[in-house]
Amino acid sequence: MRPPSATPLTRLGPLSVAAFMREHWQKRPVLLRRALAHLSTPVAPERLFALAARDDVESRLVASFNGWRLRHGPFAAADLPARSRRRWTLLVQGVDRHDAAAHALLARFRFVPDARLDDLMVSFATDGGGVGPHVDSYDVFLVQAHGRRRWRIGRQRDHALVPGLPLAILADFRPAHEWVLEPGDVLYLPPGVAHEGVALGECITCSVGFRAPRWQELVSPWYAWLEESTQVRGAYRDPDLRPTRAPARLPARMIDAAYRALARRPTREDAEATLLRTLSEPKPNVVFERRARPLSERAFAARARARGLALDLRTRLLYSRRRAAINGELLDGPPSRPLRRLADDRRIMGRATASLVAEQLARLHQWYVAGWLHLPRAR
Repeated sequence: MRPPSATPLTRLGPLSVAAFMREHWQKRPVLLRRALAHLSTPVAPERLFALAARDDVESRLVASFNGWRLRHGPFAAADLPARSRRRWTLLVQGVDRHDAAAHALLARFRFVPDARLDDLMVSFATDGGGVGPHVDSYDVFLVQAHGRRRWRIGRQRDHALVPGLPLAILADFRPAHEWVLEPGDVLYLPPGVAHEGVALGECITCSVGFRAPRWQELVSPWYAWLEESTQVRGAYRDPDLRPTRAPARLPARMIDAAYRALARRPTREDAEATLLRTLSEPKPNVVFERRARPLSERAFAARARARGLALDLRTRLLYSRRRAAINGELLDGPPSRPLRRLADDRRIMGRATASLVAEQLARLHQWYVAGWLHLPRAR
């Protein structure tokens, strides 16, 4: 569960990352030939099949033998069709949370902030396999890792779906472009672009997905945070109240007083805290195992100074200027320099822990006990 270091890309084939972000990100699709020219398949089929058998891993099996079929995992080995059979696809979500090589591939795309980066989905398909023409609501890099896949894409206004199917397949897909991707090629699609991928022989495709919070999804955590953090002192007073002839009428001055008292919140800091907590929250199927025999705080501190620290593959640590959050828990006070380094690099060297005070080391020890971070093994 300890990821190898992976430096974010500075180029995507013929484009610099800066040029890509300026000209294509959230604007228009682009095919990036040989963007990952030296890519080796991060997850072999056998490893992917093993992950699909786990109940803490989200997986789906899509087949189009005689009509479209969709099944959800986990899948035992006997549940999967033979690799010699055409037109089926296994999709495994969040592979980066369970495989160091997959995590390293996802880290190559950290030129986009972690708050936007979601996960790495890996799909294995036999010849003719795919999930049909569809539209996604998020940005995605489609990385061809093994074999070949034909992609057709197009922008279209008609998003009507074929009725009665278990998949959201476009009824009238009208592609405008078509390419065959080879290993190392990357296709970027912004939200709303219709696309269809079909395997040409056995192939593996890695989908680097991104997320953008929908404001409606933040309503509940927003108000929950306000309820937890807001303390409004005082109570309504009306010492100069006069007799009324309309006792059922809500007094305007009471409305004004309530507005003055309550309108002080929310603030920009509340939005910051809500985003940090929500976007650092692990997926529902992520379960951390506490260490059965953890080191004492003193032994942990000594080992950290000797070897450094590394975040678990599943841990999400985000920070802003004022606050930080890890796995959905908001931390008190501004993040220290070592904490920012741990979040950005997902590991810190031993010498970086020398500046940590006892309180900070105690907090890191708690994360270590919870399984949120690790002490790298001695080389």
